[in-house]
Amino acid sequence: MSQQQSKCPICGTLVTPSTDNPARPFCSQRCQLIDLGDWIDERHSIPGDESAPWPPDSDVTDSDDH
Repeated sequence: MSQQQSKCPICGTLVTPSTDNPARPFCSQRCQLIDLGDWIDERHSIPGDESAPWPPDSDVTDSDDH
């Protein structure tokens, strides 16, 4: 049974899913680092509500009674 191949999101090279490839889903560490750079340079983003406070409010309250 052959494994289903997918394309590297950066260069398009066919990649066979394998635990032997630590860069997966990319074909290489080079393509993995290019993608990381795209996130750092904000060429990629996840849509969200920009009016939401950051950091989000939590249910934990600060207290001096430790």
